[in-house]
Amino acid sequence: MSLPLVQQPCLVDTHCHLDFSCFDSDRPEVIRNARQTGVKAIVVPGVVQSEWDSLMSVCEQYSDLHPAIGLHPCFMAQHAALIEEELNQFVANHKVVAIGEIGLDLFERKDDFDDQMSLFKQQLRVAKTHALPVIMHVRKAHDEVLKCLREMDFKQGGTVHAYSGSLQQAKKYLDRGFKLGIGGGATYDRAQRLHKILRTLPLSAFVLETDAPDIPPSFARGQRNSPVHLAQIAELAAQFSGLEYVRFCEQTTANALGLFNIDLG
Repeated sequence: MSLPLVQQPCLVDTHCHLDFSCFDSDRPEVIRNARQTGVKAIVVPGVVQSEWDSLMSVCEQYSDLHPAIGLHPCFMAQHAALIEEELNQFVANHKVVAIGEIGLDLFERKDDFDDQMSLFKQQLRVAKTHALPVIMHVRKAHDEVLKCLREMDFKQGGTVHAYSGSLQQAKKYLDRGFKLGIGGGATYDRAQRLHKILRTLPLSAFVLETDAPDIPPSFARGQRNSPVHLAQIAELAAQFSGLEYVRFCEQTTANALGLFNIDLG
């Protein structure tokens, strides 16, 4: 399946790791090709502190790349236990659209839960201080994350990346101002629960993402994922939701631009 490269709706990839080294050899080409398929803005989340500067440098080279800064829960060994002050200072001195990629992951391991939670809360406080949304990675921990958001009275909203929770949990996220990230995982026939969520919730609940280079869609299984795939991901997600493609793209783009305060000019 391929989509024409003309008259494409405007798209926003709300989660794409274009700063990763696997894009070093062809990053300009990837970005150029993504633009041709309608991708007008790409949010690039940070994962470890040692790469924040290089992430900012990559984003500064392209007007359609928008940086987020955070510490990913799957790389706890690379994070300092106390990071709040340094993160606050970095955000104060750099223009970022979100704090992320942050969250809890109880799929990989559970023995460092307390450390993950401490880091998560520190980053939520930074987001509150700077009135920024968050980009959340949540696996097998939706109840724990929702409880934390409630206890901290976190109202900045954000995205729940690669959403994998239940319909009930999704509604709780929406009540707190979050959007659900829809990407390559939604393109598989087996993703029945996610397809039901797409059909059930209002279109205002969703944003599009790739998580490139990870989570390749069904039509690019086994390949490096890319923002070039976002239009086809959107087409399949629209089909599963029972909505017309252009309307699906227009609303998810409006959701993303409003959430991250991005102006396409």
